[in-house]
Amino acid sequence: MNHNASDAASALDRAATFLWTSGRVLEQRRFEVAFRGADGTGLLAALAAYRTSDGGYAYGLEPDVRGPAPQPLAAATALNLLEEAGYLREDTVRPILDWVATVSTAEGGVPAILPTLADYPRPPWLPIEQDPAADLLSTGQILGPALRSGIEHPWLKGAVEFARRQIETMQDVHPYGVEAALIFLQAAPERAWAADQAARLGEQVRERRLVLLDPAHPEEAAVAPGYAPGEYHLPHAYAPTPASLARAWFSDEELNRGLDQLAASQDPDGGWPINWAKWSATTEFEARPMVTVNALRTLRAYERL
Repeated sequence: MNHNASDAASALDRAATFLWTSGRVLEQRRFEVAFRGADGTGLLAALAAYRTSDGGYAYGLEPDVRGPAPQPLAAATALNLLEEAGYLREDTVRPILDWVATVSTAEGGVPAILPTLADYPRPPWLPIEQDPAADLLSTGQILGPALRSGIEHPWLKGAVEFARRQIETMQDVHPYGVEAALIFLQAAPERAWAADQAARLGEQVRERRLVLLDPAHPEEAAVAPGYAPGEYHLPHAYAPTPASLARAWFSDEELNRGLDQLAASQDPDGGWPINWAKWSATTEFEARPMVTVNALRTLRAYERL
């Protein structure tokens, strides 16, 4: 598919207008860093507003996770934003891992959600357990940027072992679980092992039709349990950049069809829609700018911007 400069510029300009109109300060700062050449100090300052006194993160940093009680999924988001800001350093990463260690289980990983969320608004797909087990969904997302930071921390060894066990025994694969596994595998110390495990997961994703390979034929993809109608994972969801381990899962044609769909799904206001279940107007309002910046970053990674 041919893409001329004016199309790309107008898509980026429309997204900028949307973000200046509707984005949180956080996403406006992310956009400035990624597309306007700003340094990361403003993004770092915006992220600090979501930090809790014990080193965790809360206050809707992850839009579907509300309230002041820090959660592991928010810690993962914070680490990703530190990486975007260029501040994935000892003095920023260590306090987060110190907090993560306080909520780690005997298995070595961390739950996705803690019982402390029970007192605050949450979507129906986040059940609260009094003694939650460690979860690859959160542990893998934390490990990826933590390992790339290069710092040493006592939590990492047990968490890496937990993630390895979870991935090696993963049978009933779920798209978000696979994405979390890939985030860890992308940074895992043992590269040959990581490549082998990624290839195995890719075979399962394709075999179980957990990816929409042709947006013109959504009936060919499976909708995972609990998903909203039309909530599909396109190839770039698994491989957000050409350097992703999951890039090898898809042909150029399959990947490009998904990227075409991503580009075409920009709304008239310049933002991108969320495709998961909507449970709160406020969380959708806050999530769309996040999704928009992510879409722009993916399109640029594949030279679509």
